[in-house]
Amino acid sequence: MAMNETDQGYLLPCGRDVEAVWDRLDEIDAHELECPHCLGARESLRALRAATEEMAHDTEEPSRALFGRIMSAVRAEVRRGDVLPMPSDDAGPIHVSGRAIAAVLRFAADTVPGVRARHCEVVSRIDVIDVRMKLAVSYVNLSVDLVDVVRERVTAAAAARVGVRVDRLDITVEDLYDL
Repeated sequence: MAMNETDQGYLLPCGRDVEAVWDRLDEIDAHELECPHCLGARESLRALRAATEEMAHDTEEPSRALFGRIMSAVRAEVRRGDVLPMPSDDAGPIHVSGRAIAAVLRFAADTVPGVRARHCEVVSRIDVIDVRMKLAVSYVNLSVDLVDVVRERVTAAAAARVGVRVDRLDITVEDLYDL
């Protein structure tokens, strides 16, 4: 028995294959007129087709920052990695992926103009985390206060988004780049 059925598409709860709905997007049969699952799939597929056609005809160049944002996402590893214990009240023990926390903190650093978070390592201790973060900074935005702004945003994101206090935040500017 095959473990991965690659020849079967995604079936809707009514049993109809989404590929069949896609192939007949401009036609509709009696089943699809009455079936809420097929109607919902048709609506979503029409929106997908419209968005795809709009993108295919789009001649506008992407922003220069798009490449950096894509690379930030690529650098964030997909695997869950180590889980860290988080403080909780009555919910019982809570464990969160260290990479998930690092992604939140990298995003907070990336909100500072001219800053690209390169690497973020999170170590959990009871009720606090230690963070080591490496940045690339635009030489145009380089200033004495820049690291302080990054520090404020990262610690605020840790408290507001993750629910932990940053005890130690080591920031290294490892590269300068041109806008």
